[in-house]
Amino acid sequence: MKLLGVFLLLLFTMPAFASAQTRVPQFKDYQVNETFRGKNAKLKLTKKDMTFRTRLRYAAKEKPNFAGRYILTAWGCGTECLMGAVIDAKTGRVSWWNFSVCCWGATDENFEPIEFRLNSNLIVFSGYRNEKDGDSGTHFYKFVNGKFIHLRTIPRKEIY
Repeated sequence: MKLLGVFLLLLFTMPAFASAQTRVPQFKDYQVNETFRGKNAKLKLTKKDMTFRTRLRYAAKEKPNFAGRYILTAWGCGTECLMGAVIDAKTGRVSWWNFSVCCWGATDENFEPIEFRLNSNLIVFSGYRNEKDGDSGTHFYKFVNGKFIHLRTIPRKEIY
């Protein structure tokens, strides 16, 4: 009888575990508690940041648009290609995502290759990361303590 009980328990709980692993990350699941409304801190550029200092200085004047206190900024790096960084409005520190995103091949005029929200630390990149063959998809990351943490990629059929 005990064996039957264990079997039934496994039978009914396994689908829950499987669906949790395949669930698409949602902005609402990564909400932040506070939104920074103060004066932006002075931008703190490192040697690595100097190549893009003009773009970063311009963005640092904006209000936070990502994860409560950050300013997400992106710029073109070729046809259908974006790269960028996140600026902490409270500290002025810059955090880079470590890839470009390109070749999204969107046909919908409302498509955005990078999706993010002020009230969430989830960010979604669509396309190829660093133009790498076989990497086409929707890439979900969470931004925590100045780092982009990969959560999941949903592959899509190659565009080219």
